[in-house]
Amino acid sequence: MSALRFRTLTGLSLALALSVSACGAPGSGNAEGDDAAESGGQEAATECESVSLRLSHQWPEPTGDDGDFRSVIAQRFADEVDEATNGEVSFVVYPNSTLSKATEQYDAMINGSIDASVFPLDYASGRVPEWSITLMPGLVKSHDEVQAWDEAEIGDAVEESMRDNGLVLLTNVWNAGGIGVKGDPILRPEDMEGGTTMRAAGTYVEHMLEAAGAGITSLPSSEIYTAMQTGVLDAAVTSTGSFASYNLQEQVTSYTSPTTHTFWFMYEPLVVTESAFEGLCAEQQEAILEVGEGLQEFSYEASRADDGRVEKIFQDAGLEVVQMSDEDYASWMPLAEEQWEAYASEVDGGQELLDLALKLPDGR
Repeated sequence: MSALRFRTLTGLSLALALSVSACGAPGSGNAEGDDAAESGGQEAATECESVSLRLSHQWPEPTGDDGDFRSVIAQRFADEVDEATNGEVSFVVYPNSTLSKATEQYDAMINGSIDASVFPLDYASGRVPEWSITLMPGLVKSHDEVQAWDEAEIGDAVEESMRDNGLVLLTNVWNAGGIGVKGDPILRPEDMEGGTTMRAAGTYVEHMLEAAGAGITSLPSSEIYTAMQTGVLDAAVTSTGSFASYNLQEQVTSYTSPTTHTFWFMYEPLVVTESAFEGLCAEQQEAILEVGEGLQEFSYEASRADDGRVEKIFQDAGLEVVQMSDEDYASWMPLAEEQWEAYASEVDGGQELLDLALKLPDGR
């Protein structure tokens, strides 16, 4: 089910759980039976105790509400949870890959090194291959489709997969991607010069660019600046937020902005581990779910605004800034659809997830 519907049901189940749980309630009955309360499929601790949890992410630390909106979401979540629980639940935010390398965040969560993250889900597709659906080239075309995805069956399926693999969704976060080049802008596959070495997060995005003639170097967005500075990369596809946060305007000469079209949308939700979530009592669980839901509209609005914000940064830096036309975007789709087919054939359950994504009312 979608995050909103899941949380609505969670609130009802929590209300019931609170009426019978042993969180200080007298006459609570069988101690073993009250050991945990059900909360949307997860259990809850019996006692509401003070707890400190670690929220780690790869984005630079924000200054107030300025900076990378994903980092802002993490800090606002921590601040609002502290307020909602009167300091009983504390999320300490560790930005800039302080506790974990960007591509190792899922393993760090599962082994208990960190408890929560704003996390690019596809980074863990080596562990959970079906998560590549959340960074499939050309599958999500706009911010309107992003929200439709989250509220549709495909959003339900991805959330269920996260729960099955140890993560509890708090806030849906997406970011559109641009293309930065040390050279002329890339608008169509034929703009790829022979020998161009590119970075692009997402296995199937990488395969699409390879099919267009690019050489691929895989690395997290936090390492793009140095790779370009040292000549390892000629071009990069990454999120708008990362283009600004890592000052990539200092390393490229052209930028293809996603303000009209992009074949790259990445899902980067705010999540908490199931083990950390189940260590909270029902009241605390309800509080953090409500805070996460309360940040949802901000997440959508900030992601949409990020496209224009970053485009202006690159324009002001004197770079050549371009946008894809309808025809430019359409030129990528045959290559993108080849990757959809590859995903459907290579990943268990991939065809089912692809079919759900293609059910979105986007005119495809």
